Amino acid sequence: MDMTNKTATLSFEGKTLDLPILKPTHGPDVIDIRKLYETGDVFTYDPGFTSTAACESTITFIDGDKGELLYRGYPIEQLADKSHYLEVCYLLLYGELPNAAQIEDFEGRVTKHTMVHEQMHNFFRGFRRDSHPMATMVGVVGAMSAFYHDSLDINDAWQREVAAIRMIAKLPTIAAMAYKYSIGQPFVYPKNTLDYAGNFLHMCFAVPCEDYVVEPALAKAMDRIMTLHADHEQNASTSTVRLAGSSGANPFACIAAGIACLWGPAHGGANQACLEMLREIGTVDKIPEAIRRAKDKNDPFRLMGFGHRVYKNFDPRAKVMKESADEVLDLLGFHNNPTLQVAKELERIALDDDYFVSKKLYPNVDFYSGIILEAMGFPTSMFTPIFAVSRTVGWISQWKEMIADPTQKIGRPRQLYIGAARRDYVDVAAR
Repeated sequence: MDMTNKTATLSFEGKTLDLPILKPTHGPDVIDIRKLYETGDVFTYDPGFTSTAACESTITFIDGDKGELLYRGYPIEQLADKSHYLEVCYLLLYGELPNAAQIEDFEGRVTKHTMVHEQMHNFFRGFRRDSHPMATMVGVVGAMSAFYHDSLDINDAWQREVAAIRMIAKLPTIAAMAYKYSIGQPFVYPKNTLDYAGNFLHMCFAVPCEDYVVEPALAKAMDRIMTLHADHEQNASTSTVRLAGSSGANPFACIAAGIACLWGPAHGGANQACLEMLREIGTVDKIPEAIRRAKDKNDPFRLMGFGHRVYKNFDPRAKVMKESADEVLDLLGFHNNPTLQVAKELERIALDDDYFVSKKLYPNVDFYSGIILEAMGFPTSMFTPIFAVSRTVGWISQWKEMIADPTQKIGRPRQLYIGAARRDYVDVAAR
């Protein structure tokens, strides 16, 4: 970030304020309003913070108009094609791509931390069997602070590092355990001979009574899902992690807060909502009626998995995810599945129909990732936990950056108060 020599002038009620303009590496100029309240006795109103930068960051950049997503400057398409998830984790955490020795050391450290404390098994058993896996994850990740006391001091750089490695390593184990618990199967321990994505699939689908061989193409697709979801700038869950961290909360509590926010259907639950919509449509012959309803402004029905709040042109992750979806469906022979047939026909219509094209309602990453996870055999209840596993490294990278930023303060948004004016208490007999 650089200061330009330009200023923005704000005039109101006889006051004139000159506000500095900051120049980012990418994106529009930013008006610095940090002293607005102090010097002008006024503040801004911005619900959802869609026009407000709450922090400086060097991690991720999105250009919604161009359909561009960069991790530390690298286009997501290149990383999805040439890299793999743990290398992307290293990039997000430390700012640069690792050399051979560095990635070997990093992968070794993550692998050695994949097991969870054995007592945590008892914690899982306190949940009802029909608990949503996200409910379990929120509780278990928050409880990590009760098990790993040696990585809670946020002022100790080494403890921050240990906490980061632990969460990247253990979140797949915890998510897999939540899944196994929900379906009544025994927990499967991590296997250090497998890669990160393959190990997760093994923990989810292996059973003690027979061997489970991870299909390389499925492991590759899972690795790509994780890579594409690793970070996404200052979204709702990332902002939640930063806000929780600004109070000095321990890292496990901050990530648990992020998971809780991600659970919302407007955020991490979008791919689950998309699959549920496809099942509601049911069969290809019912698609025209669904399209008609989606175009009707007076009908509450909405097609999920199309368009994106940030990307106004196309979602750069969706193109990569479509390739994986086609590969997985071909491999598993799922083209005759009614739900996936509906998905493919909706995709064809959305890329060709003038209504969808004009409104830029293209299939997004949630549409394709939901198709892949469905084909792999995951229930929709596991879609958001997998998103949480993928996003953990982004949350931790953002949290570490915030801790090291000398300009960060405890988050304290203002409000536009529209309640009752000051009034005096009236005794109950006189009311």
